[in-house]
Amino acid sequence: MKIVNYSVEGATDYGFLVDRTEFVPRYFIEEVLGEKIPRDIKRLLPDIELRELIKASLENVKLERVPLSSVHIEPPIKDPRKIICIALNYRDHAEEVGSKIPEEIVFFLKPPTTLIGPFDSIVKPGIAGKIDYEGELAVIIGERAKEVDSSEAMLYVFGYMVFNDVTARDLQFRDGLWRGWTMSKCFDTFAPTGPWIVSADEIEDPHNLRIITRVNKDIRQSSNTSNMIFKIPDIISYLSMVMTLEPGDIIATGTPAGIGFTREDGLLKEGDIVEVWIEKIGAIRNQLISIK
Repeated sequence: MKIVNYSVEGATDYGFLVDRTEFVPRYFIEEVLGEKIPRDIKRLLPDIELRELIKASLENVKLERVPLSSVHIEPPIKDPRKIICIALNYRDHAEEVGSKIPEEIVFFLKPPTTLIGPFDSIVKPGIAGKIDYEGELAVIIGERAKEVDSSEAMLYVFGYMVFNDVTARDLQFRDGLWRGWTMSKCFDTFAPTGPWIVSADEIEDPHNLRIITRVNKDIRQSSNTSNMIFKIPDIISYLSMVMTLEPGDIIATGTPAGIGFTREDGLLKEGDIVEVWIEKIGAIRNQLISIK
């Protein structure tokens, strides 16, 4: 199952992708089932029985399709309670920034106002000058999780999407000092996501997916999720000991080496297009713009 969130003339809804160019809107399936399908994606995620009915309808009933090109594709989850980002989770990335390899999971939060869709523009803040990209695999939580064991943690995963943890490096390091992640990563539009959610049953092994980031078609990051230091079950278990994870929560699992900050002339310039692609999921493409 692939869920795409979209809007038409300001009205937002979601549907189910049937190929890379068409989807079936939620309300079409609702009519076939004669059963209400929640308008809020977060309420659908934990309802396994309803999801199975939807899946059967998509497979067995001839349903009207809508071209993706006729709608604006929104972030797959527009209003999560939490966006949790794992830091330094690829050894080569930790090494490239001169950081010690973490012995324990390190994380920070981004506000939901950072979220934009897979093809929306990243807006450069007026107070920041050095904008960077970080291509990542994101996990979508499907059920409430509190103090879960790593052996059961994957049962709480609904699916996956692509994530770009955009960062203002000049605000992360200021006056020669480390200023932390909060301000540098929390600007509006600093979390492009999408292009849709791919349910966990469609991805056999989330720890064996190629991930590539391009800037203006030039490959900057090329890795595999197998290179994560901390795997998804351990991340979920650890976070669930700290906070209650809820349906729709987003966990960005970290970025591999190749960020712009470590390259000569590698940071983003106005007009640059960043593409993050993950195998079996798809790609997001976002242009950096300035509002003057």
